[in-house]
Amino acid sequence: MPTIILEPVTEQRIAERARRDGISEVDLIRALIEEGLDDLDDAQMAVDRLGNPLQPLTSAEARQALGLED
Repeated sequence: MPTIILEPVTEQRIAERARRDGISEVDLIRALIEEGLDDLDDAQMAVDRLGNPLQPLTSAEARQALGLED
């Protein structure tokens, strides 16, 4: 696993946030990395979707596809 060197102001922000949230700095950093990766995955999915658009559905077709039509 890589070691990273942060700017002192960033280290201070992490320490203050962790203290305010009542968690360890390691847990905060882990959560930030995981959330950041999730955001990157979501952004990539959106970009991929824009490159491969699906045929739009009418509201009636969408309701039927979702099983909302009787």
